[in-house]
Amino acid sequence: MHRFAHLKLKLARLTLTAVAALSAAGAAACGDGESPARPPESTLEVYARLDATDVGGVGGITQMPDGRVIIGFHPFYAPKVQVALLNPDRKSTTPYPSMEWQSCKDADGSWKSDFDACLDWVLGLHTDQNGVLWLLDSAKSTDKAAGRPAGLVPKLVGWNTRQDKLERVIPISPEATLTESQHNDFVVDLKHDVIVVADEAIGEGSGGVGDKAALVVVDLSTGESRRLLQGHHSVMPLKEPIRWDVGQPTSGAVDLYVGVDGIALDTNNEWLYFAPLNAYKMYRIRMSDLVDPSLTAAQLGAKVETYADKPFNGGLSIDQNDNLYLTEVGGRAVGVIPSDTRKYERLVSDPDMVWPDGVTYNSDGAMYTGAAQLPLTSALQADGVAKNKPPYLVYRFKPLAPGTPGF
Repeated sequence: MHRFAHLKLKLARLTLTAVAALSAAGAAACGDGESPARPPESTLEVYARLDATDVGGVGGITQMPDGRVIIGFHPFYAPKVQVALLNPDRKSTTPYPSMEWQSCKDADGSWKSDFDACLDWVLGLHTDQNGVLWLLDSAKSTDKAAGRPAGLVPKLVGWNTRQDKLERVIPISPEATLTESQHNDFVVDLKHDVIVVADEAIGEGSGGVGDKAALVVVDLSTGESRRLLQGHHSVMPLKEPIRWDVGQPTSGAVDLYVGVDGIALDTNNEWLYFAPLNAYKMYRIRMSDLVDPSLTAAQLGAKVETYADKPFNGGLSIDQNDNLYLTEVGGRAVGVIPSDTRKYERLVSDPDMVWPDGVTYNSDGAMYTGAAQLPLTSALQADGVAKNKPPYLVYRFKPLAPGTPGF
């Protein structure tokens, strides 16, 4: 799931360079990036081609209870529509739950009065087994220093898709939120009655360095939040640029260091998997340990396990056999860490899959992802000329085993 709410404000800090090879550490961890795809059953399909020019690239993806696709457009583009239902033509979308929810500002640019009935900056979205669509609003479209209202705070919005009404709004507690916070993606654990959020911490005042990243556990019973593992190596990014299209004429890099980003919960609600975007390791921790308030910070950190090597990745998903699916933000590919080998390999790729972001299992039996096209934006082009354009693509492919719909 790695994300650029404040990138436009940091352009002076960005270094755009052509690169010919991965670092030795990256090569050692993940090979040369040319591992063969799996057999034909994992063939990639372009599922939707979105023609709209005012939405930008695809960020998160989830589903309605009947399997229809819900798309989150990447907030880096400041889209007029943030969350939408894919229409049957697979070329257009309808704002969801309504157009009124798509911004916390009125048409004249003034702030709305009720921040519990609007969305400000959404990337993470998932639908749980009860049909509740959870939207993670990081409230980052405007910095505090630029006049963001005090009442506009990060929150989880639960929309009842079966009854088409607001289920609940859960503000993320101030104790669990920093000025630098950028709450990015999450999992819903109804067994432990919590939502676990990955805060990649590249928000306001971070300088593009997620060194205050953490996991945030939101108790669904009380609404209270706890900030955990901040400062632990498992959530901290490497000080290594994000690179894309290595060795190709379109190669580039950006000095942005994203903390814990991808996050996934196994189907037994036992293990939580997570990793920084800028890192070559995948980590996991038992949910029973993460929700245990008796553990000290040191004790909790000792419970974290290093699980496998990986490339820089954004989205993360898992199937019922504990195979992990990762979107390679720099490789135009989706890969897998099979549970039997724990060795990363590419699964599917496509030349037009520029910066795949979220990856989610759907009840139709396919994994879905989309191309966010972030490296093609003017901010990340060496000549400053934007090359991102429609159609914005949604892909699907067959996973190695079924997963949890909506995640």
